[in-house]
Amino acid sequence: MKVTAILPDDLIDEIKHYSKGKNITESLMIALRDWIALQKIKELNQKIKREPLKFRKDFSADKVRSINRQLPK
Repeated sequence: MKVTAILPDDLIDEIKHYSKGKNITESLMIALRDWIALQKIKELNQKIKREPLKFRKDFSADKVRSINRQLPK
């Protein structure tokens, strides 16, 4: 999709600096994907805050290690 947007030069310069993209388009794509990923993490954190993860009553780290060691590599 082609989009025209008016953005401040200093913002674009900062985006290019941190994203290390080859050009403005790639830099913006990297920045937007990172922002979306961060939003998904925040959403997941809120979900876990509302409903914390619970271990089964029979959970054992030793059992998990044993299973992981048996998996084919």
